[in-house]
Amino acid sequence: MPATARILSESTDHRQESHLVAVSGDATAVAIASMHAMGSGTLADFQAFYTADAVNWEAKTEPPDTRGTGPAAMYATARWLRTAFSDLTWQIHDVAHDNDLVVVHATMSGRQTGPFVAYRSDAKVAAVFPPRGRTFTVTQTHWFRMSDSKVAEHWANRDDLAMGQQLGWNPPTPLYLARMLLARRRARRR
Repeated sequence: MPATARILSESTDHRQESHLVAVSGDATAVAIASMHAMGSGTLADFQAFYTADAVNWEAKTEPPDTRGTGPAAMYATARWLRTAFSDLTWQIHDVAHDNDLVVVHATMSGRQTGPFVAYRSDAKVAAVFPPRGRTFTVTQTHWFRMSDSKVAEHWANRDDLAMGQQLGWNPPTPLYLARMLLARRRARRR
């Protein structure tokens, strides 16, 4: 890993690059930076933050290219999220670090500006939620297993129900249900 890596500011707008901070050996800083990279990082950022065999245990309901290992699969998750949501940010509330485990309690926020496609475990499209332009703010807890100062494993607890309610996904109106069915049909044809 490079001696320095881009760390996004600790202000409420985590998209603003504020300064370079040495993170070599600082597992907490790497875990937090990897979260901020989901909103605006490049593949090079992901290569700096994740091991070559990193696993995202949350990828089972994500697109097929996210289900692999390493920085490219993690970056695919970021691209998938950015396709559906703009202005993605994470406000960090608490961090705990013990041995090789880092736990981050945060609030994720953004605006849905594209379709959100959910996948089944067999990688087929399960549902598509068309954009309504609404914003959301939900709490999450992310767990990172670290190896050689990089993320080797990731899993999370998210409030997906609250996000769906804020975005108008549930309870859906009859018109929105029709839009979901049409969007799913288009996604399955790709």
